Amino acid sequence: MLKNKGHSSKKDNLAVNAVALQDHILHDLQLRNLSVADPSKTQVQKKENKSLKRDTKAVIDTGLKKTTQCPKLEDSEKEYVLDPKPPPLTLAQKLGLIGPPPPPLSSDDWEKVKQRSLLQGDSVQPCPICKEEFELRPQVLLSCSHVFHRACLQAFEKFTNKKTCPLCRKNQYQTRVIHDGARLFRIKCVTRIQAYWRGYVVRKWYRNLRKTVPPTDAKLRKKFFEKKFTEISHRILCSYNTNIEELFAEIDQCLAINRSVLQQFEEKYGHELTEEEWEKIQAQNETCACLEDPCLGAHDAHFSLSNFLL
Repeated sequence: MLKNKGHSSKKDNLAVNAVALQDHILHDLQLRNLSVADPSKTQVQKKENKSLKRDTKAVIDTGLKKTTQCPKLEDSEKEYVLDPKPPPLTLAQKLGLIGPPPPPLSSDDWEKVKQRSLLQGDSVQPCPICKEEFELRPQVLLSCSHVFHRACLQAFEKFTNKKTCPLCRKNQYQTRVIHDGARLFRIKCVTRIQAYWRGYVVRKWYRNLRKTVPPTDAKLRKKFFEKKFTEISHRILCSYNTNIEELFAEIDQCLAINRSVLQQFEEKYGHELTEEEWEKIQAQNETCACLEDPCLGAHDAHFSLSNFLL
């Protein structure tokens, strides 16, 4: 009888251990709807869904504005742990078949993990899942010191239905939201902006320098001075008054004055010379012809004609 009792107790222990191990495996794979320890969980969820459908009530829009409280703005640079509390122990862990999960990491432990990740340069490299830069998107640090996009890690866990690190396959890791990738991306952007600005300033200074200092090459020096000469000529032309309308108006005014003078002269001396007047002119020329210098005689004749006209 004692042998039978001992044999039955061993069988019971094996059965309990097997059930506990199966329950631990299902919890490890995050298949909670198929949990052996709680087979009625799916039914409870269905009942809860039905009760929610029954409790729903129609909402009547009265048209009145409802005062909604604005959500508090969180610090964008604050780091926090996503799973601060450890998961509950499974039956296998309570029986001692499997070791308990590691305790939550302290702030000092997280600092060591972060320093290890910085030494590896994980935040500088792209995300191992999507192969894209972290930039300003949310970033998570695992307790195994590996870094991923938060959305990429959530998609990986949903796809594999496991909580294992995509790189080292560590189970039941702890996650912490960090902003090292965003900080490095901001530094990179600031550095690039400063480089572009400094390049613009240097190029502008060099262009001004080329305008003032002639080059040493003969051909470039010739072009430099030709350009300077054209600039000076253009500047001189622009400094003068080149108003064509005023020039034409001044020309018209001068022509009008000349016409009036000629018209007055014609009115006063426009009649033809008579024979008596021609005889007087001829007599004056004969008196001048007796002089030895012919040029003087011609000059006196012209002078006599002009005196006669006046």
